[in-house]
Amino acid sequence: MSTLSIQELDVRHGLLQAVRGVSFQIDKGDVLALVGANGAGKTTLLRSIAGAHLPASGRILLGDRDLTQVPSHKRIAMGIALVPEGRRLFSQMTVEENLLLGKTSGRKGAWNIARVFDAFPNLVPRRHAKTGQLSGGEQQATAIGRALMSNPDVLLLDEVSLGLSPLVVDRVYEQLQTFLTSGTTIILVEQDLGRAMRVASRVICMLEGRIVLDAPAAAVSRDEVTQAYFGLHRADGGRAA
Repeated sequence: MSTLSIQELDVRHGLLQAVRGVSFQIDKGDVLALVGANGAGKTTLLRSIAGAHLPASGRILLGDRDLTQVPSHKRIAMGIALVPEGRRLFSQMTVEENLLLGKTSGRKGAWNIARVFDAFPNLVPRRHAKTGQLSGGEQQATAIGRALMSNPDVLLLDEVSLGLSPLVVDRVYEQLQTFLTSGTTIILVEQDLGRAMRVASRVICMLEGRIVLDAPAAAVSRDEVTQAYFGLHRADGGRAA
């Protein structure tokens, strides 16, 4: 049974249909890279999975549980955690205080303060610093660590590298390796196509709210993904006119 199943999902922003008939399944431990141009619907899809934006139609299943109308705070307790674009930390709280917020879901598991600091050692000397005083890389590590503290079955990462220098992005991705192979199911939205394809087991490309390519990362070339990204490739394997 798949960990997460999305069935014919439609999501709207008022009159704008941001996600159109999206369907896919992802199994436990898979790393799915979700790529596409700005406005393709990636962030809206992640927010819908996390419960921050309820869909107009379709279904979201976690195992055999229908989450479609479940509010976001209950989805965290059921095993879905979102690291949102822009991180959204509590800037006047310390790193440790932000991390401990992840435990409020009450889910049991291997992730705790010590393990987060093992995964992100750059946070250790900043443990008692307010997150508003951190560098971008330290803030991103804190946001990911907070999500991991909820011991999720499905981790949603939205634009991990946004606003960070290439050197800092390299460091964050080095730290991500500690849990990319941990058995947690991950959906990663990433603008850096090469980086996304290196860490993912599967790639989905969205265009104008629809899936236009869905393939194992090892079975698709960067050129094919790029063509889909710009609308030059159809989901059935043909080329757009």
